Amino acid sequence: MANEMIPVTTLAWQPSSVLAATFIATIALFSVVWALHVKKEDAGIVDFFWGVGFALVAWLSVALTGATTPVGLLFALLVTLWAARLTAHMVWRHRHMGGEDARYRAMRTKGGPHWWWRSLFTLYWLQAAIQWVLALPVHAALLYGTADPMMPLVTLGVVLFLAGFGIEAVADRQLWSFKANPANAGRLMTAGLFSWSRHPNYFGETVLWWGLGLVAFAESGAWWALVGPALITVLLTRVSGVSLLDAHLRATKPGYAEWAARTPAFVPRPPRTGDLAARKA
Repeated sequence: MANEMIPVTTLAWQPSSVLAATFIATIALFSVVWALHVKKEDAGIVDFFWGVGFALVAWLSVALTGATTPVGLLFALLVTLWAARLTAHMVWRHRHMGGEDARYRAMRTKGGPHWWWRSLFTLYWLQAAIQWVLALPVHAALLYGTADPMMPLVTLGVVLFLAGFGIEAVADRQLWSFKANPANAGRLMTAGLFSWSRHPNYFGETVLWWGLGLVAFAESGAWWALVGPALITVLLTRVSGVSLLDAHLRATKPGYAEWAARTPAFVPRPPRTGDLAARKA
């Protein structure tokens, strides 16, 4: 077990002060994004900064503590790798899929003339607070690192991160290619990883965050490092991910019922022989 916490007296800032600083920085980031959204009348740009916010928390923690371990630095690099890919994906999707997401357009319509300022509290600061809480693995790994991390768990966590990262990246790429073909307009993507799971990108996202959580736990010994991945799992499967998208696809895409009957919602499994035969028929 990891049992030698970095003495806080060696840190440039105390952990409580770093936590306060990262919270303020997160609020400030989303406030700037809110101001940009008011000018552009496009709330969809908030998605560009979801990954950026986690990377900001990570590297601000590194800068303020001044005592990050090698595993802690590896952790920060993994978070940055994930954030960079996610940001590129969100920017591409926004530019090629008609601008502001339908969710935000619906919020704007429902919010009426006062949406512009209400959105600061109901969308931007709310997302900032949620992000700061979900960043518990980041806080654990970079503020409470040990001199003797549990290396087998670090290795397992890195493997899980890379597996989840790869699944998400491949799923997003397959979906990009499918939607870029005008012949597929209005159709369901049911090939590739989407024949194994209806939401392989959400599955990959969840797996990589459990990987980060394990690395953070192995580095810090803090059980609450796993709360972030647990919350992300609940959000993606029960709140804003699988359930909402399934409802949308069910209402708008022909053939959804047949696809759902043969394809798991979340955890992938190989298509059965009968499923493949049905798809070819």
